[in-house]
Amino acid sequence: MKLWVKILIALILGVIVGLIMTALGLSTELFKPVGDIFLRLINMIIVLLVLSSMTVGITSIHDPQKLGRVGLKSLLLYLTTTAGSICIGIFFAKLFSIGSGMGLTTTTEVKIRETTSLGEIILQIIPYNPMASLVEGNVLQIIVFALFLGISINFAGERGRPLLEFLESLADVMYRLTSIVMEFSPIGVFAIMAWVTGTYGIDTLYELGFFLGTYYLACLVQVVVILCGILYFLAKLNPLPFFRGMGDAIMLAFSTSSSSATLPVSMHCVQENLGVSKNITRFILPLGSTVNMNGSGLFQGMAVIFIANAYGIDLSWTKMLTIVVTATLSAIGAAGIPGTGFIMLSVVFTSVGLPIEGLALLAGIDRLREMVSTILNVMGDAVVAVYIAKQEGELDERQYYHEDLVEMETGDFETGEMYD
Repeated sequence: MKLWVKILIALILGVIVGLIMTALGLSTELFKPVGDIFLRLINMIIVLLVLSSMTVGITSIHDPQKLGRVGLKSLLLYLTTTAGSICIGIFFAKLFSIGSGMGLTTTTEVKIRETTSLGEIILQIIPYNPMASLVEGNVLQIIVFALFLGISINFAGERGRPLLEFLESLADVMYRLTSIVMEFSPIGVFAIMAWVTGTYGIDTLYELGFFLGTYYLACLVQVVVILCGILYFLAKLNPLPFFRGMGDAIMLAFSTSSSSATLPVSMHCVQENLGVSKNITRFILPLGSTVNMNGSGLFQGMAVIFIANAYGIDLSWTKMLTIVVTATLSAIGAAGIPGTGFIMLSVVFTSVGLPIEGLALLAGIDRLREMVSTILNVMGDAVVAVYIAKQEGELDERQYYHEDLVEMETGDFETGEMYD
């Protein structure tokens, strides 16, 4: 049985057990320590996971020449669309006030430090001592340090190779540790859902369903407004052939919930169906699978507001800005494998001081969220590839509009041309 199925079953069983125990007048407090252990295991991996995966993600842009015109364009567009998706998630979460009916409380001390200016926010994210940031678990400072470290490793060339290999090894180990921790997630989710349901009632399940529905609606807006907007207004292309050409990749993304697993099919669709050149495809799509996480960013922005509302915590505009910055940067460090976006959400929670136990509330629906999220990630990568190819004159528009397919269907083989 797949892990996400186990988690979903655990969520349902936790709700049922919590309701039964409440009806029998029994306390569900005995489940709370089990859930707390699971949350501590998640906290345990955050610092080293962020440092290693973030640095390795930056070093994936390893060719200095490609950090020129094409690399800069694609990177800026990836970061812009990811930040835009986070803003959409925050907007919809605020619009529908998701989580506000839960009325949860936490035994953990919640520290929401207010800043008075944008300048102070910038100063607070710059580490004066990276080792101190690691020890203190200051995730935003760790992300900034990892950014500079990754760039410096690239410029160091062969001399930086040993450090890169160490960090790649560390990242692989942390991914494996993440997998081990996630194996305990059904137990943790069961325990926390039993405790939450026993304490706060069935309204919890309703609020989670409402969150999921709102998330799907926000994803649709992201596709129509941002992705289709890039194709129509910037690339001057009809968006409809894009969806036709990306059909295989969309279905694989939905079924695997993995941007990395979908990458070979995405590259085939973008190159063969949409007419993007090999050079653009082979550079931009692997880069996008590392740094462009539209669906994950949207989820993180919405999840933070959901948990803040659930616990009755007010977030100022400076905290909103921190959410956008942290979620955008943490998306760079999120591997394109199932479950990583959920783990990286803990980074965003930590940056604004939200209770980490809020993660367990979202764990049960994470797979249902992630199937759509991966589609958004894959489509965002492909849209940027098409746009950059159009700007660089490396897009075959006949192939994009499937005109060669129309000729084949009508029997026009006179020229025998092949479209690369």
